[in-house]
Amino acid sequence: MLTVGDAFPAFSAPACIGTGKDDIKSVSNRDYAGRWVVSFCYPKDFTVVCPTELAEFHKQLKAFADRDTAVVGGSTDNEYSHLAWRRSHPDLKDLGYPLIAAQKLAPELGILEKTEGYCLRATFIVDPHGVIQWVDVNQGRVGRSVAEVLRVLDALQSDELCPSTWKKGDPSVKVG
Repeated sequence: MLTVGDAFPAFSAPACIGTGKDDIKSVSNRDYAGRWVVSFCYPKDFTVVCPTELAEFHKQLKAFADRDTAVVGGSTDNEYSHLAWRRSHPDLKDLGYPLIAAQKLAPELGILEKTEGYCLRATFIVDPHGVIQWVDVNQGRVGRSVAEVLRVLDALQSDELCPSTWKKGDPSVKVG
């Protein structure tokens, strides 16, 4: 699995960017050059935990935008599955970020479940130079905390020493 300090892989993948007939587009890391990116993968479309995360990332898009950070989601389902799921689930219709078909990217990241080959629940925070600064991976039953992703992003962007309970605006740890 790729980890902190590794370059996030160059990718180009088909993605669902809306619910219309023309909302399948190609998305690549070049689209986000020079920006922070939160790239997250989830196990499968048409599940019960995954839409809670996708909807929460959407609710927090302004907070990510305020931090000059793009959000990209995806799974090993294809772009047409993403489209059908978005059309059928009321919480997913208006997502403001792409869902990529990560069949090629997920193995490069090393985040495939070993038996069935779907994505583990993985989050990567990538800096403007394309270097991974934070990774969080867990199995599929437990949804991730978008608030924690934002907290860690704030800490990374502060370039300070930040204790475990640190939040934006709190004092950092001073050495000496």
